[in-house]
Amino acid sequence: MSFGLGRGRALDPGRIGVSPHELPPLPDEIASRPDSARVDPRAWFEHPRRALEIEIGSGKGTFLLQEAERRPDVNFLGIEWAGEFYAYAADRMRRRGLTNVRMLHADATEFLHWRVPDGIVRVIHLYFSDPWPKKKHHKRRVVQDRFLADAWRVLEPGGELRIVTDHDDYWAWMQAHFARWCEDGAGMQESVHQDVERGGGRKFTRIAFEPPDPAGKGEIVGSNFERKYAREGRPFHATSLRKPPGSDGP
Repeated sequence: MSFGLGRGRALDPGRIGVSPHELPPLPDEIASRPDSARVDPRAWFEHPRRALEIEIGSGKGTFLLQEAERRPDVNFLGIEWAGEFYAYAADRMRRRGLTNVRMLHADATEFLHWRVPDGIVRVIHLYFSDPWPKKKHHKRRVVQDRFLADAWRVLEPGGELRIVTDHDDYWAWMQAHFARWCEDGAGMQESVHQDVERGGGRKFTRIAFEPPDPAGKGEIVGSNFERKYAREGRPFHATSLRKPPGSDGP
C-alpha cells in the first residue's frame, strides 16, 4: 500500500510500526472477563522497564519525534487511526534510528479500553483530537466518561492525562466531563454516577498544563497541528488531570 504523504518515496514503518493484525484476537470470554484481552505494550520496546507514555492521535509524529529524541530514557507509544499518518510517522521514527518509540495503527480508545493493563502508563497525551462538531457525531469524541475511566485505570499513581484543544465547543464538552471526574461529581447522571462508584470513586486532580521543552515561545505543544491552527488565529485550551499518587487498583 502506498501513501501520498511520502511524496514519491515508499513509506516503511519497519520495526517501529505495530499493525492491528499483530494483536491477538479478542477472546470469547471478554464480556465476562474484560482483562482477558490485555496486551502489555511495554514488551514491544528494547527496554520494557522504562516509563511508558502514550500519545493518542500522533498525526505526522512531530511531538512524538521531539520527545523521543529529547528523553531517550522514556518509551513512547504513538497511536494513530489514519493509515497514511501512521505510516508517515513510523517511517520518520525509523529513519531517525529511534529505539524508544513505537507507532500503533489502531483506534486508541478501543486499545486503551480492551488491551492496556492497569497502572502501567505514566502520561497520556491527547492533543488536538477531532472535535466532531456536529451533535450527531459527539459520541465519536475521544473525551467521554468511558475514556476518562480507562485513562484513570491505565495510569500509574501520580500519572497524568494531558489535553489540548483549539475547539471552544469541544472544550466546553470536556469541562462538563472534567467536573464529574475532578470535583465532587454533583449533578452527574445516575448512570455515570454508578460507573464512577463501581470504579471505587476514582477521581483526578486537575493541575496546570506545562508545555514540553521543545515547544517554542508562546507554544503549548509545538506540534504541526498547533502551528497550523496558530496561523489561523484559533484559541487554545489546555489542562492536565493527575491520578492521585496514593490511588490503588483499577
